[in-house]
Amino acid sequence: MRVKRGKIVIFVLLTVIILGTVLSTTETIWGRITKGLDLQGGFEVLYQAAPHQKVNTDILSQTASAIRNRIDILGVTEPDITIEPPNRIRVQIAGVKDQKRARDIIGKPAQLTFRDPTGKKVLLKGTDLKPGSAKVGYDQNNQPLVEIQLTDAKKFEAITRKYIGQPMPIYLDENELSAPTIVQAIPGGRATISGQETVEKAQDLASLLNAGALPIKLTEVQSYAVDASLGEEALKDSLKAGAYAILAIFIFVIGYYRLPGLVAVITLIAYGYLVLLVFDALNMTLTLPGLAAFILGIGIAVDANIIMNERIREELRHGKSVRASVKTGSKRSFLTIIDSHVTTIVASLLLFYFGTAAVKGFSVSLMAGIIVSLLTAVALSRIMVNLLVQSNLMNKPSWFNVKEDEISDL
Repeated sequence: MRVKRGKIVIFVLLTVIILGTVLSTTETIWGRITKGLDLQGGFEVLYQAAPHQKVNTDILSQTASAIRNRIDILGVTEPDITIEPPNRIRVQIAGVKDQKRARDIIGKPAQLTFRDPTGKKVLLKGTDLKPGSAKVGYDQNNQPLVEIQLTDAKKFEAITRKYIGQPMPIYLDENELSAPTIVQAIPGGRATISGQETVEKAQDLASLLNAGALPIKLTEVQSYAVDASLGEEALKDSLKAGAYAILAIFIFVIGYYRLPGLVAVITLIAYGYLVLLVFDALNMTLTLPGLAAFILGIGIAVDANIIMNERIREELRHGKSVRASVKTGSKRSFLTIIDSHVTTIVASLLLFYFGTAAVKGFSVSLMAGIIVSLLTAVALSRIMVNLLVQSNLMNKPSWFNVKEDEISDL
């Protein structure tokens, strides 16, 4: 038979594009993916609402939202904040270097009050501040301070007029930040909070004020930290184990299925790359369970290739031509592959609905892998095998590891 070079060229180009893209961009994509607490270190804290407070699911949700706003101050991404009724909130943050600062920012009620000279009567509260108005500034001595703006300028002017010549202490919770003396009435509703030791502390205070007070007071029940070096070691060991497993799969598939096995390896590489792209696009946090699901997904994608190749081999053993076997075998394997993938997706959905945070991460990673597997194992594998068959390069059963004595005389 005459070899059709055009089909071979398309196959080679497709292979080069896949491998070239994977080799040139995988490291960048991997670097962009957020790693979880167990992979890059960080800490977990369990908070409980202090006694004698009104607590319900809505209040816990509001508190979790306020905590999320505060975590943004730390410059980390994708914190895992879980509400645990009736009165607990669990916070997991990866990539935090200064855990003491993180605890201070997350757990502080941050209730700002302006008080009378005795420090007992509250004249103004943090809720009287304009949202997002707190910012860092500097005094005449170039010392950092926090500039604030109040919503009711006339009220603030009247209060400052009343206490001219007297101090107006400014408190954060029960800690006095400063006690500036009111020299004259302050118009315009603008004021400053001095006494900040560093620019970082001034910025933290401004961010806390802008984030708002927590709806309820929290107490820390328990906490544990994962050192970054331990996280890196876990990641390194997991990737090493995954690499060995994938290498073993590649050797088996190529050794047993020959050229179709090579096609399966190429599509598996594309599968892994596309799953990482999905993780990056969804801004997922990759944890050890998620990494396990990723590697498990490779096994499922291999299974889809094996099912298709086995169906093709069965047709070849029945005496059909290679082209007819590929066509029939692909059709016969399609429903089997779809059924197995759909049942796995259903199981993943149940895990996501009923599972804890770690289980949810596993299920989402697994679902992403299943969907991508349908694109690579069902679509890409068939396209590439058909290109080889149509080129007449793969026109012998031996290319599928089917021996002559296995073929029926029918």
